[in-house]
Amino acid sequence: MDFYFFHLMPWPHLPPDYNGPAWIRCPNSLYDPERGVGIYNRYIDELVYAEELGFDGVCVNEHHANAYGNMPSPNLIGSILARQTRKCKIAIVGNALPLYHPPVRVAEEFAMIDVISGGRLIAGMVVGGGPEYYSNGLNPAQARERFYEAHDLIVQSWTRPGPFVFNGKYYKLRYVNPWPRPLQKPHPPIWIPGAGSLETMEFVARRRYAYMGIPYFHRRVFERNFNFFREACEKEGYRARPEQMGWLCPIYVAETDEAARREYEPHFWYFAKRLLPGIETSPPGYTSARSAVKLITARNDFLLFVDTWEQVVEGRYAIVGSPDTVLEQMQEMIASLGVGNVLALLQVGTLPADLTRRNMELFAREVMPRLQAWDQQRRSRAA
Repeated sequence: MDFYFFHLMPWPHLPPDYNGPAWIRCPNSLYDPERGVGIYNRYIDELVYAEELGFDGVCVNEHHANAYGNMPSPNLIGSILARQTRKCKIAIVGNALPLYHPPVRVAEEFAMIDVISGGRLIAGMVVGGGPEYYSNGLNPAQARERFYEAHDLIVQSWTRPGPFVFNGKYYKLRYVNPWPRPLQKPHPPIWIPGAGSLETMEFVARRRYAYMGIPYFHRRVFERNFNFFREACEKEGYRARPEQMGWLCPIYVAETDEAARREYEPHFWYFAKRLLPGIETSPPGYTSARSAVKLITARNDFLLFVDTWEQVVEGRYAIVGSPDTVLEQMQEMIASLGVGNVLALLQVGTLPADLTRRNMELFAREVMPRLQAWDQQRRSRAA
C-alpha cells in the first residue's frame, strides 16, 4: 500500500457575496496576486513536508481558469518538487494532452522532471475536464482522438530513437527528436485518472497502466467503477493488480470525532459548494453516448448535490474523525475497492495552514503506519 499526499492548490478567498461558478466564468478579478504569493508558497511547503512525514509520493494536477485548483501548469510545481525533495515519487496526475500542441512538449517536460528528480516521476495523462475545452477553445468532439494520438506520440518520443517522423491525424512532425529522454526505462510509470468514462478504463486496462479514481462521488460509484476496471483487465487476459488502482479521497484527522467535524466541516462545505460548481460542465461531443448514460446515472451521487453531513459520512465523500475512526473507515473502503494506492487529499477548500499540517502529521503518525501493517497482514494471509 502506497500513500500519496495530493494537493489541489485551491483558492480560499472567494468573497462571501460571490455566488457564481468557480469554473470558466469565475472572474479573475477575484484572484489577488498579493495573496497568491503566500498561498502558492504555503502549498508548496506542504507538498515538501509530506516527504518528511513519510509519504511515498506527492501528487499535483492540471486545471485552467478556475478557483478550484490554481495549477494550470503542474509541471512547474513538479520541477520545484524535483529539487526540494529527495526520495518521494512525484506524480503529475496529469497533463491534459489535447491542450498541448505539439504534445512533444509534455514528453520533454516530463523527461526533464524525471532526470532532475533522479527517476522519481509518475507521468499522469488525462483527456482533460469538460470546462477545459471551453477555456482553451478546443473542439470537445476531438478530445479522445487527440488524447490517444498525443499519448502515442509521447510514448514513442520516449522509446524510439530519434529523429523519426510522426504522421498522425492531428500531429504531423518531420523530426521527433526530444532532448532530454527520461531516466526511467522504458519510460516513467503512467497513471491515468478518470471519473467513470468507460473508454478511459478500457484504454488503461489495455495498456496495463494504473487507473486513479477521481473523488467526490458516493462510495457505490467508486465500487462500480473499480469493478468495471477489473472486468476490463480480465477482458485483456489478466487480473488487475492493487498497484494498478488508486483511490483519491478527502481525509481529516483530529483527536476526537467531534473535534474533527467541528474543525473540518466549514472548510469542506466551502470546497463542495463554492469550488465545485461548474466542474460538471460537459460540452457537446465531449463524452461518448454510452459513457454519458453511465455518468448521468451517477449524477445524483456527486458531492455537488449533497447537502448534509450525514450524507457525507454515509457516502464516504470524506473520511473524517479520530485516528481510530479514520483507520476503520479507510480499511473498509480499501478492502471494498481493492486499491493499492491511497491519494490522500489532506487540504481542501479553506482549511488553514495550521490545521492542514496537524492533519498531515496525525494521518502520517496515527493512521498510515497502522494501515500499512494491516495491508501487509491481509496480503500475507491471501498469499
